[in-house]
Amino acid sequence: MKRLKLSNHLAVDELELRYRQASDPVARSHWQILWLLGQGRLSEEIASVTGYSLTWIRTIVRRYNTQGPTGVGDQRHHNPGQAPLLSPALRAELEQALEQPTRDGGLWTGPKVARWMSEKLGRKVHSPRGWEMLQQLNYRSYVPRPRHAKADAAAQEQFKKSRSTKR
Repeated sequence: MKRLKLSNHLAVDELELRYRQASDPVARSHWQILWLLGQGRLSEEIASVTGYSLTWIRTIVRRYNTQGPTGVGDQRHHNPGQAPLLSPALRAELEQALEQPTRDGGLWTGPKVARWMSEKLGRKVHSPRGWEMLQQLNYRSYVPRPRHAKADAAAQEQFKKSRSTKR
């Protein structure tokens, strides 16, 4: 059973101090693993104590050995994520387009926005992306309630008048 070796970036006391003072739970677990390794504990024992796999413990140690204390902790915090699908200029253009009726005269829908985006981006954009963009822009299409085809306007007016006189 080969022991994992830590680089001499920090003393064991400093590893313990960083473990005890860490506010981020992921960083706290990583510092605990490094502290326990610094004490000479076996990686199998550390895995049973912390719940981390041996592979992940090796990854944490490798990152600490190469990057030092800056490599400890949740590296996902530094991931900015994927760039937005529409640039700010295209997004503003879409907002202006949503103020106008569609080419077919109907309401803007997810598939229609996706087609608009496909034309602007020069590649296929699936319908759910159009719907997501409508939601991001807080788009709401306001239309009057539909009228029944056989509704009698005179009868409705008479009903409204009779209701208002009873109160």
